[in-house]
Amino acid sequence: MKRVNILIVLMAFMVFHVGAQVVTKSSTGSTVDMVNPLMGTDSEHALSNGNTYPAIAVPWGMNFWTPQTGKMGDGWTYAYDAKKIRGIKQTHQPSPWINDYAAFSLMAVTGELKFKEDERASWFSHKAEDAKPYAYEVYLADYDVKTEVTPTERAAMFRFTFPENDNSYILLDAYNEGSEVKIIPEERKIIGYCRNNSGGVPENFHNYFVAEFDKDFEIVHTWNEDQLNEKSKNATGDHVGAVIGFKTKKGEEVHVKVASSFISKAQAQLNLSREIGNKNYKQLKKEAKQAWEKEFARIKVEGGTDDQLETFYSCLYRVLLFPRKFYEINDKNEVIHYSPYNGEILPGYMFTDNGFWDTFRAVFPFFTVMYPELNAQIMEGLVNTYKESGWLPEWASPGHRGCMIGSNSASLISDAYLKGIRGYDIETLYEAIIKNTNGYNKEITSVGRYGAEYYNKLGYVPYNVGIHENTARTLEYAYADFCVWKLAQELGRPQEEIDLFAKRAQNFKNVFDKESGLMRGKNEDGTFQSPFNPLKWGDAFTEGNSLHYTWSVFQDINGLIDLMGGKDKFISTLDGVFEMPPKFDDSYYGFTIHEIREMQIVNMGNYAHGNQPIQHMIYLYNYAGEPWKTQSRVREVMDKLYTPQADGYCGDEDNGQTSAWYVFSAMGFYPVCPGTDEYVLGSPIFDKVTLTLENGNTFTISSSNNSKENVFVNNVSLNGKSYDLNYIKHENIQNGGELNFKMSDQPNKERGSKADAYPYSMSNQK
Repeated sequence: MKRVNILIVLMAFMVFHVGAQVVTKSSTGSTVDMVNPLMGTDSEHALSNGNTYPAIAVPWGMNFWTPQTGKMGDGWTYAYDAKKIRGIKQTHQPSPWINDYAAFSLMAVTGELKFKEDERASWFSHKAEDAKPYAYEVYLADYDVKTEVTPTERAAMFRFTFPENDNSYILLDAYNEGSEVKIIPEERKIIGYCRNNSGGVPENFHNYFVAEFDKDFEIVHTWNEDQLNEKSKNATGDHVGAVIGFKTKKGEEVHVKVASSFISKAQAQLNLSREIGNKNYKQLKKEAKQAWEKEFARIKVEGGTDDQLETFYSCLYRVLLFPRKFYEINDKNEVIHYSPYNGEILPGYMFTDNGFWDTFRAVFPFFTVMYPELNAQIMEGLVNTYKESGWLPEWASPGHRGCMIGSNSASLISDAYLKGIRGYDIETLYEAIIKNTNGYNKEITSVGRYGAEYYNKLGYVPYNVGIHENTARTLEYAYADFCVWKLAQELGRPQEEIDLFAKRAQNFKNVFDKESGLMRGKNEDGTFQSPFNPLKWGDAFTEGNSLHYTWSVFQDINGLIDLMGGKDKFISTLDGVFEMPPKFDDSYYGFTIHEIREMQIVNMGNYAHGNQPIQHMIYLYNYAGEPWKTQSRVREVMDKLYTPQADGYCGDEDNGQTSAWYVFSAMGFYPVCPGTDEYVLGSPIFDKVTLTLENGNTFTISSSNNSKENVFVNNVSLNGKSYDLNYIKHENIQNGGELNFKMSDQPNKERGSKADAYPYSMSNQK
């Protein structure tokens, strides 16, 4: 009898198991709820696993909100391993290295009034924390208060759930470097401004805020520095704040509507009225979620593991945060902005918080595919920046910042225009690009081209003339000149001008050392710098070494292959980067910078995916007839170096760039050379990805026989026809259709191996 029962149970289990469908997050729930805003937050100065913070925002919002675990002014505003929260702050920080501006925070306390940031900080746990792009919730254990916030573009609503207490408070900290608060009890309101920044602002810079409460104030105080001013309603100084207090019942909810403006107090009030009005917390949270779902719905992913789906959408969330909208809508429904360049209120679009050294590579190419209308607005913002400051914004936060190298604005401008995006003044942008090629801003050397006089005369920036990162600059200027050349052709510029930039686009050859087979610093007299260690970070290069920057010839990989002595040498050099030990020379810095450490610890040789210069390198096997190595390496990086957890990146995320690499690569292609109309093929991880394009067409990338082991592409078809090229064109995507990959656990060494399958190179134009 016992045996019969066991048999029946086993048979029932088998029937159920066979008939059941595997349910993953791709078939349940919402895409936005797959996002982990804490991905990348387990970071510190010495080691970056993303250097992110949970940005509670809507896509490209003017303001983000984030829990603050670090001290006021600390670029590491939220650390995953922190134990206490000091407040929920409005933030505009694009990077901990650039730091924040225009920040202020709200915090709830109960019992004894504590307003100083160290004293008021409350213990919290990730077990009682819920972070979504559209809402954040945390339990402040020291005060028995649940704190929630949900955002709009320029405003937000807080919901504080208090315990029964005769002394419940909400604090508004307006931060240091100049601030003001004014409490208006009869209107249940606090207004004021903050001026904190990390540079890049005019003298009249202010962030004006308004906070409206739904409960009467029984207590009002302000503070100035460390001094509490009891019953005071106004405070102005270097660092001021406001306290309002009341009695609360157990479970009582207090709501705060908050908005801000870089233009005026009146505009802040208008932003609040327009974006929140009479809506309640539940409505706003739903709308914020819908804002994300609207964008995520444009990329429908099917198949893949839960980790892959969560990583994909967490990365997509990061891609859609920056550049930030720095414009507002006035009472006449006109688009206006406070200029972070000249301090005036002017018409038109403005975007900020972006470093093009990072984002020209994949973020802006993603926008050209999926968001041409947004890209046109960004281009208009670049026109306005040039008119207001005289320069293009290579790194803006909110105005010009002295960070990184190159004149990479040429890349995103050319790429957008050459791919048919219109609606802005391209002639002014071209003028601005040409100005970049001839000089630089002496106060901010990252704007324009530092070393332009040498580069234009010699064809390279010399190693021994006091200009750091000279070889990296030469390579980036040459790529920018390629973009200028392509744009000049499209605009019908004089042939002499076109020929000049065609010639300069080949300047990468001037810093290639045939002896080592690598890029190397070159002195003004034409000799190469000596001694030379290809493992030396910095010096002639930017946050990398010669092994990383040698591949920065996006425009002419075929030309680089020729310099190296042919495909075999090119391939062996590529292979060697992965196969060698992670040795390094940090003597230029005097210590091991975090980018070096991040390369060292992931067991991929000298491949440094945690920093941007080498991220395209994996795709270069496609240019030399061995695309299967791209396929294998791309999968290895996606599987090994990305997870949806707090340590989910392998270096700085950087305004969406490291995320955009994953988004493109997971779909199966990557923009190696923006400014061309090609995307180089890799190895997709999902069964199906459907892109809904702005022109109404859909483009589908599908893969059959895909698995963790089947990383190799056996064959490809485009719209049902066999497709043997190692790239697809922009028009293939925009016209709609289907790209199908058939995957295998063994490489197909015939497909894509012949020269007519290789992607574009300037010296081998198709």
